[in-house]
Amino acid sequence: MRATVWKAVFPRDFTWGVATSAYQIEGAWNEDGKGESIWDRFSHTSGKIMNGDTGDMACDHYHRYAEDVALMKKLGVKAYRFSVSWPRVLPKGKGVVNNAGLDFYKRLVDELLRAEIEPWICLHHWDLPQAIQNEGGWTNPDSVQYFADYAELLAHELGGKIKRWTVFNEPRCIAWLGYLTGIHAPGKKDMQLAVKVSHHLMLALGKTIQTLKESNHSFRVGTITDLNAVHPIGNRKRDMEAAHKHDQFWNRWFIDPLFNGEYPPLAEEIGLKPTKDDMSLIKQPLDFLGVNYYTRTIAAHDASVPVTQAKGVQKKTPTTEMGWEIYPEGLYEVLMRFRTEYGNPLLYVTENGAAFEDNMTRRGEVQDDDRIAYLRDHIASAYQALRDGVNLKGYFIWTLMDNFEWAEGYSKCFGLVHTDRQTLKRTPKKSFHWYKNVITDNGITF
Repeated sequence: MRATVWKAVFPRDFTWGVATSAYQIEGAWNEDGKGESIWDRFSHTSGKIMNGDTGDMACDHYHRYAEDVALMKKLGVKAYRFSVSWPRVLPKGKGVVNNAGLDFYKRLVDELLRAEIEPWICLHHWDLPQAIQNEGGWTNPDSVQYFADYAELLAHELGGKIKRWTVFNEPRCIAWLGYLTGIHAPGKKDMQLAVKVSHHLMLALGKTIQTLKESNHSFRVGTITDLNAVHPIGNRKRDMEAAHKHDQFWNRWFIDPLFNGEYPPLAEEIGLKPTKDDMSLIKQPLDFLGVNYYTRTIAAHDASVPVTQAKGVQKKTPTTEMGWEIYPEGLYEVLMRFRTEYGNPLLYVTENGAAFEDNMTRRGEVQDDDRIAYLRDHIASAYQALRDGVNLKGYFIWTLMDNFEWAEGYSKCFGLVHTDRQTLKRTPKKSFHWYKNVITDNGITF
């Protein structure tokens, strides 16, 4: 007997894309007038990045962007989500504009449009200007206006050619990883600073949405948050409470203010007591929300963990090279949550992907069947959420090509395209060709 064939066909207007970020691919860290970013400073600090790697060269996208756009055209994507390096266009974060930096993004956008790929701009993917950090960075309330001014500049310079704007990528990582655990730039470990940063980021989001809408009413403006499915390890009360607190700290902290106009209860326990005016500024109408999903957290009670009293527990299930559990059902859960708890806003999966140890064959081909299986199963979960009423309009793979993976340096590879670290030669992997077929078919077949 023939196996049953199951096919998931997406709506005709569904957007298939890929995503990258400036610091991870551009290189040219000190060329053409670019200012220093906190990630330039952090990666140049001994012991911060695996193997002493930096983003100085990265994938040299700054010089090879036309080659990379040609790869995207070959792939067939409808949209490309990229970020702008704030210090490349404003070396000091404010004041004098670096026209050479602006011109790079103008050339990139024009190249994308010629390839019939819609540019999706992300204003901030973690690389804060070091000059702003010297003034306190996101702990300084003045950073809210600095960021809005930067957004206004880009709206004026690029707004005629870009329709969709995302403000932040994963503010949780900026606040919790940059200021609480210290594993990301600027490497601080202070709970009160982290909470302050989280709030200033949310204020900057609200102010920037206002700024972009005032600049051009036709802009479609959203932001991006990373979410995990969170489950307790068992049904003990203290484990369930730990999971609930972890969910507030990881997930709800950055979405409740957008849709409910308030932080989750845990925020007040920690000492965050925003004014009504603050929450009014934060709760701006969003045209869409980007959701990044990779894994789930299984939480167990641990009284030694500050704030949440929750520690993550690893099950004996398959993981990616990052050590993250492969749990595609969690994407369905996360997406459905917006339908049931947040009014069913318009959503895009703006990042989903996996790092695996790829196999280069003697013929120079890259076999990455594990990645294909991961993507297939997560796309299937996204499809099921769509079928069950979620207002999902697109899916972006992280990432186009192997790049600088933050604290992991170049040790972890998420790309659809292999990047040779010596020559920077781009080689499409098996998953690249698989995703091309998904886009062509507008769906997946099992």
